[in-house]
Amino acid sequence: MAFSDIKQLEEHLATRSYITGYAPSQSDVGVFTALASAPSAAEYPHSARWYSHIATWESEHSTLPGDAAAGAALFGGASASAPAAAEEEEDEDEIDLFGSDDEEEDAERERVKAERVAAYNEKKAAKGPAAVGKSVVTLDVKPWDDETDMAELEKSVRSIVHDGLVWGASTLVAIGYGVKKLQITLVITDDVSLDQIQEECAEFEDYCQSTDVLAMQKL
Repeated sequence: MAFSDIKQLEEHLATRSYITGYAPSQSDVGVFTALASAPSAAEYPHSARWYSHIATWESEHSTLPGDAAAGAALFGGASASAPAAAEEEEDEDEIDLFGSDDEEEDAERERVKAERVAAYNEKKAAKGPAAVGKSVVTLDVKPWDDETDMAELEKSVRSIVHDGLVWGASTLVAIGYGVKKLQITLVITDDVSLDQIQEECAEFEDYCQSTDVLAMQKL
């Protein structure tokens, strides 16, 4: 990943805990490995938070599920061309009659990587436990029509429970033709996926037509 993609990564992680899905995967590993160094917490707080979290999984990166190319593809990295390139490289290895110094390069890469992880862990230990960031979100929840039971809609939305999620005040806002939408605030910690909350709202298909994030601000 080129360093110029860090801004796109920051925007991507503003409303997500991981590159794809709701748990660490090879998508995170691929983007993590492509970064030359940890993002600046002052300039890119979401990326820095994500980078620190994925670094704690360093020893388990190879066991995580998924495809690393899927994460790189989101930011203009290797995607469909990656398998072909890998296949071509494999073919070249098979006809290399004189051997190569790939093993030495791999060993040097692993050594540098290990030194970087050790330095990061040492720095992290010196700082102590990192504070968990929080965001306040205003969510618009739209009903199907003016006959939708808005009390049941709000009750359903508030039934969504996650560690690090706190529901706040709500109000009904008219949007025309007798239809009103539910506007509700919530506070979430950085490890709670807003996308997942919206997907769970959509599961109340008798009441909820769609959801939109009206506003989001870090606390």
